[in-house]
Amino acid sequence: MSENQTITAIRGIRAGHWTDPTGKTGCTVILGPDEGMTASACFVGAAPGTRESILLDPGKSVPKINALLLTGGSAFGLAAADGVLRFLEEKGIGHPTPEARVPIVPAAVIYDLLVGDPKARPSAESGYEAAKAASDAPLPSGLVGIGTGATAGKYGNPVPTGIGTSLVEFEGVRVGAAAVVNPVGDIYSQDGKLLAGHGSLEAFLKASKPEMSSGNTVLSAVAFEAPLSKAECRLLADAIQAAVARCVRPSHTPWDGDAAYVLSTGLGPGAPLPALAALAQEAVARAIENAMVR
Repeated sequence: MSENQTITAIRGIRAGHWTDPTGKTGCTVILGPDEGMTASACFVGAAPGTRESILLDPGKSVPKINALLLTGGSAFGLAAADGVLRFLEEKGIGHPTPEARVPIVPAAVIYDLLVGDPKARPSAESGYEAAKAASDAPLPSGLVGIGTGATAGKYGNPVPTGIGTSLVEFEGVRVGAAAVVNPVGDIYSQDGKLLAGHGSLEAFLKASKPEMSSGNTVLSAVAFEAPLSKAECRLLADAIQAAVARCVRPSHTPWDGDAAYVLSTGLGPGAPLPALAALAQEAVARAIENAMVR
């Protein structure tokens, strides 16, 4: 078993955080091999906040991405992607065009403005620093990076959660996951133990009101060594959303803007898609549980 039980154990994957502990926000960057990663995504919910995610549709022409940014600060935090682009451009990494290599960096946000200082938001410099910090060392979990201002159970007093990460292995096939846990609902372990929130469906039903309609997101990123096409990545991204429902109750409400990203470095052995889907779901569920570990 690998000593590194986080997403950075996947060949070709590096990741790093930038954290503002005072403002209670941050961002996390996942970098792929210099030649890029095949990727796609699935979005569930009324208001996902993203940048360049349309490129991940299997029908779009860009074949690979160079990095994925997960950031706090709501839509303001998308500015951090500019810093990741600058970091990659300095390294000569990006999609080849006639005039320059253009880094492809999809990004997704959580709404953490209710926690800490709402004017403290990740900036381009924040994204640059997170990319600069990226390595293949074990990625810390908890209230760091994008997880700094993440909360759950927002139908009552919000309860701190964070970002979690995990690695699952089976017969040489490895799948790594990172999950940012910021839903309106509660967080449970796979065996049914309440990890964060209030644990009351009745309280959720009584509290349901329009002002709960913003600020809720679970972001998942799953990295595979198995070679995958964009279409296969999309199928796996769909499957990953089901894993969220194992641990988040209620999940995928009209007030949650959940996003699931699948990344393939292609640097390891292949496996049947059903097996990869099962491993990915287990990895995401474990990552959600690990976000609660203090």
